[in-house]
Amino acid sequence: MLLSDIGKFLRRTHTCGDLRGSDVGQRVVLTGWVHSRRDHGGAIFIDLRDRYGITQVVFRHDLNAATHGLAEELRSEFCISVIGRVDSRGDNVNPKMETGQIEVSADELYLFSRSQTPPFEISDHIETREAIRLAHRYLDLRRPSVQRNFVLRSRAYSAIRSYLEGQGFLELETPFMVKNTPGGARNFLVPSRLNRHQFYALAESPQLYKQLFMVAGFDRYFQIVRCFRDEDLRGDRQPEFTQIDLEMSFVDEEQIFSLVEGLMRKLFSHALDVDLDVPFPRLTYDDALRLYGTDKPDLRFGLPLTDLTDVARACGFRIFEEAAAAGGIVKALRLPGAAKDLSRKDLDSLADLVKPVGAKGVAYVRVQPDGVWQAPFAKAFKDEARIGVNELTGAVPGDVLLFLADKASVANNALSTLRLHMAAKFGLIGEAPTRWCPLWITEFPLLEISEETGAWVACHHPFTSPRDQDLELLASDRRGEARARAYDLVLNGVEVAGGSIRIHREEVQQRVFGAIGLSEEVARAKFSFLLEAFRYGPPPHGGIAFGLDRLMMLLAGAESLRDVIAFPKTQKGTCPLTEAPTPADEKQLEEMHIMLRP
Repeated sequence: MLLSDIGKFLRRTHTCGDLRGSDVGQRVVLTGWVHSRRDHGGAIFIDLRDRYGITQVVFRHDLNAATHGLAEELRSEFCISVIGRVDSRGDNVNPKMETGQIEVSADELYLFSRSQTPPFEISDHIETREAIRLAHRYLDLRRPSVQRNFVLRSRAYSAIRSYLEGQGFLELETPFMVKNTPGGARNFLVPSRLNRHQFYALAESPQLYKQLFMVAGFDRYFQIVRCFRDEDLRGDRQPEFTQIDLEMSFVDEEQIFSLVEGLMRKLFSHALDVDLDVPFPRLTYDDALRLYGTDKPDLRFGLPLTDLTDVARACGFRIFEEAAAAGGIVKALRLPGAAKDLSRKDLDSLADLVKPVGAKGVAYVRVQPDGVWQAPFAKAFKDEARIGVNELTGAVPGDVLLFLADKASVANNALSTLRLHMAAKFGLIGEAPTRWCPLWITEFPLLEISEETGAWVACHHPFTSPRDQDLELLASDRRGEARARAYDLVLNGVEVAGGSIRIHREEVQQRVFGAIGLSEEVARAKFSFLLEAFRYGPPPHGGIAFGLDRLMMLLAGAESLRDVIAFPKTQKGTCPLTEAPTPADEKQLEEMHIMLRP
């Protein structure tokens, strides 16, 4: 066939998701992949698939014997084009297909390319191991459910850019190869061939550069940007990931909250046709821990926690009293009406659930008539303390109470784990998020003590502004009480964005550096270019960064970040498709002035 003749097969008139009953009688050109094939003798039926949908195509011997003969060669995943007439399927309508009212009677067929038998079925319902699918990711990406994730992602990009440009933002780019500034997440290092024994770092975020944009007078910046962190991986982490990065000058928290809420409304409306209610509710960091044991609470269900530490100090139960006396806490999770549904085996097994987060076990009671407890330790508990616990938790007969007594971090973490477990067990969440519960978490601690070094470090980064009323705490033994002008956006129990108002006054910056023991010399070595810029009239500014992959995982209802990243890495940081990372050859190493140690 001449190239000029092939051209007509390339000029498709419709996609495989377009045709309906109103198109009967039209002559059409379709292109795509053979999804399935059925040979009925004088007629061969195929389902033709592209990213828009599936259309049934039939090749009849009596319509065109040569085309029918060529169709006998078709197999799964052959890439083809067909030309033919749209016919009604009459009483054989397939209600499971959007194009189920019609079929295309093809009298011309062109094979663009043949396919080997794929290593797995190109279908949504497969049990093929992820390693195999990632090694053939180009085939995995043909699956309709996976393609829908990336159609959704593209729609999200469009909505984000449209909204922010409408709000006066400029889309500006920052470097990927930056100065290595130890102290944050571990950086990937890139050797410089032109500068012997010198290294770039791959940027873990555009943080310093976006602040420089504010100094430069670009008062509204955004970027959809790749970031890099060399850290241990899990389901919600990847070594390279995407952020929506925002920074604004002359703003306070309220302005940032309002803008982000508008962005989320636009994103959800455009991508999911969902209207989010604004303003989003808010919780302080302390209240979130008190009520839910976590700074990322899922508010699609209730089950708040109750602090019982004061009651426990003289309750008669030694384990609770000792935990309270040692500076720990005693908290409870009330499960309304759960006594009939949770066996003793169920309750005993909860200890295994909380051990990975450091808890030694879970105490539990079943509340009986008149508020009496059924529990191994019930006799040790003083009646007035039991009555006090029932009143504080709101417990009534038929409820179950779960108790944790430990240092605050362990008890809160364990009870947060139990709360999510019980919500799933009793179907309080459902399989898919039909209800969206965004939430602002505010007033984070400014500083924390590093578990590795025992020294004070910045919880977020050292350019996060403290509250004005907490400045005097920074030079005292109460520096841990200082609160940051930082905020997180949580969606259905997942942190999707975080940011802060930044420090723009030199004297405040020096106080924060002093509070974390960072000398002027060390600060200059790490951040010299930013500190130098801050000597030239920096404006007050603040911003926020979204974890776009994590947000898309929620919007798509996916189970892993790898479902919404086109070519992801495994938990070992490898790419099964390209087999990266790979060794460098001797010549490359020599050019980089690198010698490998045996």
